[in-house]
Amino acid sequence: MSSVNPPISASPVDYSRKWWVLLSVGMGIFLSTIDGSIVNVALPTLKKELHTNFATVQWVVVAYLLIITSLMLGVARLADMIGKKRIYITGMVVFTSASLLCGLSPSVQFLIGFRVLQGIGAVMMQALGMAIITEAFPREQRGRALGAAGTIVSLGISIGPTVGGLLLGTVGWRAIFLVNLPVGIGGFILARRYVPDWRPPGGQRFDAAGAVTVLITLLMLTLSLTFGPDTGWDHPAILALLIGAAVGFVVLVIIESRLAQPMIDLRLFRDTLFSISLFTGLIVFVVLAGGFVMPFYLEQVKGFNPRQMGLLLTVVPAALGLTAPIAGALSDRYGSRGISLAGLVVIIGACWLVTTIDENTSALGYIVRTLPLGIGIGLFQSPNNSAVMGAAPRERLGVASGLLALSRSLGQVVGLPLIGAVFASRVISVADLASGTDVTDAPGWAIVEGIHAGYTVSMVLVIGASLLALAAFRLEWRRRATIQQNAVPKP
Repeated sequence: MSSVNPPISASPVDYSRKWWVLLSVGMGIFLSTIDGSIVNVALPTLKKELHTNFATVQWVVVAYLLIITSLMLGVARLADMIGKKRIYITGMVVFTSASLLCGLSPSVQFLIGFRVLQGIGAVMMQALGMAIITEAFPREQRGRALGAAGTIVSLGISIGPTVGGLLLGTVGWRAIFLVNLPVGIGGFILARRYVPDWRPPGGQRFDAAGAVTVLITLLMLTLSLTFGPDTGWDHPAILALLIGAAVGFVVLVIIESRLAQPMIDLRLFRDTLFSISLFTGLIVFVVLAGGFVMPFYLEQVKGFNPRQMGLLLTVVPAALGLTAPIAGALSDRYGSRGISLAGLVVIIGACWLVTTIDENTSALGYIVRTLPLGIGIGLFQSPNNSAVMGAAPRERLGVASGLLALSRSLGQVVGLPLIGAVFASRVISVADLASGTDVTDAPGWAIVEGIHAGYTVSMVLVIGASLLALAAFRLEWRRRATIQQNAVPKP
């Protein structure tokens, strides 16, 4: 058995194909993340073309999100047991096939079902992408590689609405799904050839009780955060879901702490640096998700046409994409904590700059105020990803990658209703709108006030994250000083 499936610690590491691995995995990560946001702009079109109502068509987005969030950790743990390559490649096949089926859907019911299938494929890629890249690169190049991967993730999330709008305006809604086919096929060919098939040691058991508890808990949490803003947080069903999620979390901790081979190794969270990195990453994606309010400003207040708006919305992802690889390379050389902390500080300043936007701000003024946001997120994301993955042992890289991906998806799930609620409540308050009035009907100055409120809350959240990151920076510095002191031979 050992000759066929050697222990993971004895598996040879061949770094000669590392950039091909990054390319193939990057294609899958991009597909799975962009499809989480690209469909949002198509909902009005889907409602009309598929002859349905909004309550039904929103499940095209919700179903995909629920599957990814609830299955993330179960897939990650399974990969640590049987190997990452086979699950990743299977995910790419499922996702690409489901994309074709989505593009050919004759009704909204079929489309929702195929989106569930697409989500299953996407979670297999998202959960394992960072782990595969971490294994493929030597430690001294990990920051650069994860920086590139982080860029791909953030670009996929950020440019989805822009790409979706362009496809809707030129080809039609089916192209949103069919455009995945060439990328998916190319990614599959590359992954099958270049992704190494490292296998973990045998004799491991899957934690079924933990997997079911995680699935139910995350499902209840995601449902409550998705529908809470519309139905009201005091609605009995929403309250029941939130209470159920809290109880599920407690039950999960009890289950996982008593098993020899748990799905989530809680010992990972004993490392304060690991926990802080995950939490600060979640906060940054809350802020990134809150950017969905900016199209209201560009269209309703400034009157930009869709093409102009699409170009202006690329400022943040473009700055992020340029900055993240540089930040990753710097973290390889100087360490991740200081650079990620600097990124958080830049994000704080960027959020403040956005609060200075008004009705008379020019396109150049908008660019100057939003560009630092992309730079700050780029500075933060790559080193932070490297810190998370570097803290996990090789036999737990799958779960660590899954937790990192889960922090991203939960950040979006939390950020949309949170910043959206702050934005809407401020607009309604200052404009003195009647209950039930659509906030898009508010005057421009009220929408500006809503954006100011949303980014003020984002700034406060990032200040809190920065204080935690500062504590992590000091803790790591002390650990290194202790190690160096102990390494000095005593006379």
